[in-house]
Amino acid sequence: MTTSSEEKIADAKRLLSLPRIVAICGSTRFMTEMTEADLRETKAGKIVVKPGCDMKSPHELSSDPVEAEALKVRLDDLHRAKIRLADEALVVGDYIGDSTRAEIAYARSLGKPVRFTHPEVDPDA
Repeated sequence: MTTSSEEKIADAKRLLSLPRIVAICGSTRFMTEMTEADLRETKAGKIVVKPGCDMKSPHELSSDPVEAEALKVRLDDLHRAKIRLADEALVVGDYIGDSTRAEIAYARSLGKPVRFTHPEVDPDA
């Protein structure tokens, strides 16, 4: 019997006695709300992973359109890795765009529970 990557990660987290890990998802237009959610989840004793870059705000990272698109692809891959690492996802904000919808579908495909700060926007509700 082979052990899946998910099972290996779960075993390692148990061996390390890690607290629950939550991946914050959502549009980066909600970066302020993500920071607030990070504080609440951290205060509740959870490890938090969330987007580290806001590609919607003007920044030198997004000044070249070709480089910005390549960076977005890398950041999306990185965020999927954060979702794989997490025990659950928390979707922040009252808007679900295509990227967030894909994050929700990905988390659910892995069997991760998904919570919402605004449950009415759950695409599967």
